[in-house]
Amino acid sequence: QVQLEESGGGLVQAGGSLRLSCAASGRPLSSYHMAWFRQPPGKEREFAAGMRRAGGPTYYSDSVKGRFTISRDNVKNTVYLQMNSLKPEDTAVYYCAARIPTSAPLAPLSDSTTYDNWGQGTQVTVSS
Repeated sequence: QVQLEESGGGLVQAGGSLRLSCAASGRPLSSYHMAWFRQPPGKEREFAAGMRRAGGPTYYSDSVKGRFTISRDNVKNTVYLQMNSLKPEDTAVYYCAARIPTSAPLAPLSDSTTYDNWGQGTQVTVSS
């Protein structure tokens, strides 16, 4: 199992930026598909961004496409979510998640049920 810890959340004004970090311990993140999910107040958890173990294309929900960027640094064993042009509707608890590629090889990265490893979450609040 890999342990994940998010950081970087906080309060920001609309139009501002934040960079979330997800630091891993126990296993190299290079072995996992990675994703960021978020849970707005009173709503279900939803997919925000994802990337496969071997690199290649990144995937985003329509609501964050063009504003958020997921990336990873295998040396630091950390995944990032750069969030620009933030909107009040981006307010949520943000979670990073890791999935072994062979555990659900055909499942989309957006399927939260396929992830076995989750961080504790970090709160992002965007004020209008």
